[in-house]
Amino acid sequence: MKTQASSQSGRPGDATGTRGRHLAISSLAIAAAVLAVGCAHRPAAQPDVAYVNGRIITADKNFSIAQAVAIKDGAFVAVGTDERIRELIAPQTRVVDLQGRTVVPGLMDAHTHMDGAGTVETTAQVIRARTVAEAQAIIGDFIRTKSIPAGQWVQTSRWHPPSQLKEQRYLTRQELDAVAPDHPVYVQTVGHFAMANSKALAAAGITRDTPDPVGGKIHRDANGEPTGVVESSALQLVEKIIPPPSFEQRVAQNIAGQRVYNRSGITSTVVAGLNEEQIKAYYAAAERGQATVRAGMFWLFPAAAAPDFEARLKAAPFKDGQGNDWARLAGIKLVSDGGMTLKSAYIRGNYANEPNNHGMVAVDPEAYVRMVRAANRNGWRVHTHAVGDAAVDLTLKAYAAANADSSIAGRRFSVVHGSLVAADQIETARSLDVRIDAQNAFLWDKAGTVERYMGPLLANRAVPTRRLLDVLGMERTSAGTDNEVNLLNPFIGMYLMVTRKDPRGVVYGADQKISREEALRLYTNAGPYLTFEEKRKGSIEVGKLADMVVLSADYLSVPEEKIKDIVAMETIVGGRSVYRAAP
Repeated sequence: MKTQASSQSGRPGDATGTRGRHLAISSLAIAAAVLAVGCAHRPAAQPDVAYVNGRIITADKNFSIAQAVAIKDGAFVAVGTDERIRELIAPQTRVVDLQGRTVVPGLMDAHTHMDGAGTVETTAQVIRARTVAEAQAIIGDFIRTKSIPAGQWVQTSRWHPPSQLKEQRYLTRQELDAVAPDHPVYVQTVGHFAMANSKALAAAGITRDTPDPVGGKIHRDANGEPTGVVESSALQLVEKIIPPPSFEQRVAQNIAGQRVYNRSGITSTVVAGLNEEQIKAYYAAAERGQATVRAGMFWLFPAAAAPDFEARLKAAPFKDGQGNDWARLAGIKLVSDGGMTLKSAYIRGNYANEPNNHGMVAVDPEAYVRMVRAANRNGWRVHTHAVGDAAVDLTLKAYAAANADSSIAGRRFSVVHGSLVAADQIETARSLDVRIDAQNAFLWDKAGTVERYMGPLLANRAVPTRRLLDVLGMERTSAGTDNEVNLLNPFIGMYLMVTRKDPRGVVYGADQKISREEALRLYTNAGPYLTFEEKRKGSIEVGKLADMVVLSADYLSVPEEKIKDIVAMETIVGGRSVYRAAP
């Protein structure tokens, strides 16, 4: 790609929404000017930058292919042929020759934990481990190379030992003690399980006599002693005593995570489960002009919040929908069960060879219904983590109760994950105007584990993308990864949706395949509906935010098996290049 002339780059935005409103007004005015001139040579507002000589998949209503675009003040002011766009170029316009490369709209991962991507330097990266011994070595080496003082907490990256490790199990506190006898160690997994060594358990006051909390479990050995594994709400027993990072550390972590996402072509995401301090860090990054990913944010409420839930809503320092194009609150998140690969997804049937295991409810059902109704009553929309079909039953029952109080139609309440959602539940979701935001990425490196734990029938039924689109449409679902739990790569996500193949080449749920166009639309058009921003982003059209990605190959024509190998060569957000691959 070649550039000419100079560029005008603006700061990403501010948390008050002022610049976002000015941008919206400016974009609409420019769009009107472009439309008004018709066949004239130049719009009243001359472009800051023009990208020409490309194959631009606009993902507009007609899935049009363009050659070039012009951008002004962070928005598209013209989309069309090279000839049309070159007519608009002014002396100060920076011109980028795409050299025939394919361009797609900025990609949106509709469910992530982006902050975690910014902790590579501050956590032990056990995600690389393939055996228990390797995990131990990574933790021990991290303590030594970082010269972490005795007594200071050590934490890890998120990962999934039953899928990743040869032993297909979690580490014990004794195994952690062996490499970290002088440090409290907290080993994160996918969010519903964690491991703690003896010093961490002692600091949390967890002994053989500690009762299991509501919605959680302290795993114990044959003698009744804690093994070090804690589950669901029991995680809070340890997490609440770990010293939190400073606010500036949170902001730095946030910004670092956004840069990682840009390298994958991600320009927008929904960050699924933040506390108040983390939300404030997103607003701060935007206000300081350092944001490069547009973030919707779910405010997380743990099960223990039920007694004072409504009081917390009323005392909240922010409101649902507050923010601008860079950081916007998108509702609250509740959790009703665990996960497929954790044997804690709450299911109607039972786990393979375990007739009495139906998973776990992570919240008191009656309290959960009261929380959903209270949220609706106070103007908040709800997004509930519900993986198993029985958990989806509980979620839809609560949403129906809230709807009976005051209609939730048009509010865009959602079932988060819905991995094992059944056909009858999808119809119920449609009748309530509820979204189901699923993540195909769970089928990449975890499908074999799902099959082992749940049997082939449920493994093949998981994440029914074809049925979700047919019943709910593009506007009530989306594509995401749940990164860091799963790989971030959006092209692996699209490959999965098109082929339903895991890395071994095994196909799960062949009848749930979708087309390449649909897969790209799920990563572009669909996600913005979650944050009520479908008119602002998601396609390359006049008046929309100038977010787009230059690709290493043509997504529409490469052999199917090559879709997963596509990478971002350049990521543009608001007309500004935020990532460019090395030549």
